[in-house]
Amino acid sequence: MLEVERPADMAAYVGKKLGVSDWFTVDQRTIDLFAEATGDHQWIHVDVERAKREMPGGKTIAHGYLTLSLLPRLTPTIYRIRNRSRGINYGSNKVRFTAPVPAGSRVRLHLTLKACEPIEGGQRLTFENVMEIEGSDRPVLVAETLSQAYD
Repeated sequence: MLEVERPADMAAYVGKKLGVSDWFTVDQRTIDLFAEATGDHQWIHVDVERAKREMPGGKTIAHGYLTLSLLPRLTPTIYRIRNRSRGINYGSNKVRFTAPVPAGSRVRLHLTLKACEPIEGGQRLTFENVMEIEGSDRPVLVAETLSQAYD
C-alpha cells in the first residue's frame, strides 16, 4: 500500500499506477441491499430464480452503480494520506460499465493517478479506475474520478 504524509505528496505519483486493491465478493445480499437503498429492483438484479432461467450464466448481475460505489471501499486498500483533515468525492469525468458483474463474483480495483492539482487548502486528485473481475481479461468498470484531499 502506498502511504504519503500530506495531500501535496501525491504529486510525485502523477502518471503512475498506485496499486491494486484487495478482492471483494459481490454477493446477492450486497446486490439486494443496493436495490433496496436505490429503489432499483429490476429483475436482472434481484430475481434469482428468473435469472437462473433467463440470464446468460444463470445468475443475477450487480447494478452498474453498485460497481461504481465500490470505489470508496476498495481505494483505501491501495493508498493512504496520513495527514489530511478530510477527503471528498468531487465527481466523475467519465464512467463506463464495460461488462456485467454476476452475483458471487470477485472484483478488484486498479488505480492510477492522472493528475494532482492544488486547490485552496489541499489537492484535487484525478484517478483512472479500472475494475477487473476474477477470471476475465475484460474490465467491468472504467472510470475517471476526482476527489479532493485537504490538509
